[in-house]
Amino acid sequence: MKFNVHGKSKSGEAYLRYALIFLVAVVIGFLFPREQQFKYEFEEGALWMHSDLYAPYDFPILKSEEEREAERQALREKTAIYRYDEAGPKRVEESFDEHFDRALSSVQQNNQMENVRQKPEIYKRYGKKLLQSLYETGIVELLPEHRAKGPDFVITILRGNTAYPKTIQAVLDLAKAKARLSDSLPASGLLQPEFLLPLLEKVIKPNVFYSDSLTQKYIEEHLINSQIARGIVREGEPIVARGERITPEIYQKLLSFRQAELKNGRQWSPYIILLGYLLLTSFIIGLLAVFLYVHAPEVYFDLKKLSFFLMWVMLYSSLVYLVEQSLSLSAYIIPFAVAPIIIKTFFSERLALFTHIIIIMMVSILSAQGYEFTILQLMAGIVAVMTNPDGRDWAAFFRSMLFIFLAYLVGHLGITLLQEGRLDTGDLLFLSRVAISVFLTLLAYPLVPLLGRLFGYVSSISLMELSDMHRPLLQELAIKAPGTLQHSLQVGNMAETAARAIGADALLVKVGALYHDVGKTIHPEYFIENQSGKNPHDELDQLESARIIISHVPDGVKLAQKYGLPGVIIDFIKTHHGTTRVEYFYRTYKKKHPDEEIDEHLFRYPGPRPTTKEQTILMLADSLEASSKSLKNPSAADIDELTEKIIAGKMATGQLDQSAMSFKELKICADSFRQTLKNIHHIRVEYPKE
Repeated sequence: MKFNVHGKSKSGEAYLRYALIFLVAVVIGFLFPREQQFKYEFEEGALWMHSDLYAPYDFPILKSEEEREAERQALREKTAIYRYDEAGPKRVEESFDEHFDRALSSVQQNNQMENVRQKPEIYKRYGKKLLQSLYETGIVELLPEHRAKGPDFVITILRGNTAYPKTIQAVLDLAKAKARLSDSLPASGLLQPEFLLPLLEKVIKPNVFYSDSLTQKYIEEHLINSQIARGIVREGEPIVARGERITPEIYQKLLSFRQAELKNGRQWSPYIILLGYLLLTSFIIGLLAVFLYVHAPEVYFDLKKLSFFLMWVMLYSSLVYLVEQSLSLSAYIIPFAVAPIIIKTFFSERLALFTHIIIIMMVSILSAQGYEFTILQLMAGIVAVMTNPDGRDWAAFFRSMLFIFLAYLVGHLGITLLQEGRLDTGDLLFLSRVAISVFLTLLAYPLVPLLGRLFGYVSSISLMELSDMHRPLLQELAIKAPGTLQHSLQVGNMAETAARAIGADALLVKVGALYHDVGKTIHPEYFIENQSGKNPHDELDQLESARIIISHVPDGVKLAQKYGLPGVIIDFIKTHHGTTRVEYFYRTYKKKHPDEEIDEHLFRYPGPRPTTKEQTILMLADSLEASSKSLKNPSAADIDELTEKIIAGKMATGQLDQSAMSFKELKICADSFRQTLKNIHHIRVEYPKE
């Protein structure tokens, strides 16, 4: 027995649902690049899985990035560009004037150096002329590393638009400039040249300096103008054969062919490329929607729940898009395992796994990481679902994180050995990235209660909080209707045991049992478990009694909403009696009014009937626990007969028609109920007589 009722939504809701699905597909489609894509996927060290590839035309074999970097390093070793500072000589001349005037004033005050005092302009003019001759050549501030390259190392001095190559031994540095001053002044013809020497040595400074920016610019321009190819593949020549391993040489040919194809091949309009991506994203999102429609209609037909699933695809697609724009980040740091962990917490393993597959399919198209990325993320998601991380148990949660990390490690190790035949230094970088991803997976823990409140879902954490007997609503139930509370605890025990037996959510049904009768706190004295004396129903007619009894369901819903209970718990309150009749009062009223046409709706609970396994278990456990109290010293046979009678009655009146429980599961639950009731009534096992 298993009934699926998909239900039908209103046309307005259907349009909103279609619009939401289409909007997500379009937004993700616009995240893709507009450039034309190369039709082959390949990785160095991997096998070529496509058909044999031949060159359709001549194309050059481009130098690899390693070769280009080697050329760049070689140029750095032999290139040094120095820039002539045109303003330097003028500053030195101004400084010389200041020092000369101060020195002249000093000798005049002290009545020294008579020739200088008599002919100061001659001395100043000669000093400036000497400086001009030095700066015309240029005084170079050599870097130690350039000087260390030896006297024959050539530097380039750039003055204006003219470049002057010079060897280290030929350039004029500061030491040589000062030596030239010492040599020139004695031959100047001046009577007192010693006056000028300390002044000139004090003001003279280099005016030719190394320029790193000009050096780098020259290197890059040289690389651009240099030969970028190191060979050519002729039309018709084989590039790679099917099943052949992609060696570094073949890999460079494939890279060159890809660039030639994208540069010289037929160019598609960006709108055609966008259309292709939109079709692809629409199909992937459509797969998720169809899967939800077939296997989880309660999600598909609920706009809020559908938004929850589409949110994850949108979120991860956006994260991968942002990461791919950064040169310093990798998509491997994104915690993809968070989604299946959270979805499994709120829904099921099947929904969690399928949604994870959809997410990885989508982001793999957005990412440039290659097929290894897809394989590793699928493995991590599967492990996340299988290891069953539980937010109530930190040890189990961290154990799950460890297994996810091991999945990445083993998968990467296998792929690396397959492609490279060895491990390399890049493994440490990869491990650091996935370690960050696994650490960020811990975000699932705080996100579970946050998303639960936002979308109205319950998790094991929130259920544990709701089961606390100090919760205000349970305290109110204990004070106003203690008998009902004891009944609820017994029902919870029976329901939890049965749920475990068939693999249903035992914690959920236990919490549902705690709250299913909270509506009885409004009129507790009208329910038999809270009565200790006179029965107030004796003073009422059957219609009024039935109304009060039935009202505990809508009253319970109102109380649950007032105290902020989640919708899934409120559903237990609504469905625990389904649409059954208040049989005692109905039959009594019918007996007293044999000729009257009775409106059965006045004696029926409003429903709805249970749909989930957990709701079905609670309905049966509630009826069985209440009915078993009417048995006086029951035997095992009495318990068996009661169980069969209650379950058969629910089936006969159609209360289980919408239930997701199978006949096999119903039988297992019935056996569990029998055993629990026997334990409650302390019935001993009957041994066969000899």
